[in-house]
Amino acid sequence: MPFRQAPNPIAPPPHRLSGRHPNFPLQLPLLILCLAVPLSPLAAKTRPAPALDPGYVPALAAADHFLQAWQSGDIENGMALLTSHAKKKATPEILERFFSNPGPSAYEIGRGKLLKRGRYEFPVSLVSGTSKNSRTRHFSSIVVVNTGNNDWAVDKLP
Repeated sequence: MPFRQAPNPIAPPPHRLSGRHPNFPLQLPLLILCLAVPLSPLAAKTRPAPALDPGYVPALAAADHFLQAWQSGDIENGMALLTSHAKKKATPEILERFFSNPGPSAYEIGRGKLLKRGRYEFPVSLVSGTSKNSRTRHFSSIVVVNTGNNDWAVDKLP
């Protein structure tokens, strides 16, 4: 019968003799991840947002007030926010039809762009309900201009 030697309780386990840990293949991706995170765009300093033109906020507010008048069917306040050019271009029938909403309505205003000094264009989406289960969405844009003394008015209807 061959002689078997009992394991030595003081000797290191066999994987310690090879210099590799048994979980080494699992630790490698974790090590790479730890080294890569500081180099990722998340760790980079964020750039400051470009400064807004001083007219952007009042122009956006004018577009919002006009669309609130559209949403509530308030033709009087809506007309007050139109330039004389827009009033001439739109007939009373067009304005009446624009401000009359038979059902619930909503709007979205996108990020505006400066067309030229004192003139902005905002993309808009008008959602109106024609019945309980039917909704229509109309994509367009609204142009807002500075009429002087930091007063803003809608120059192009959506």
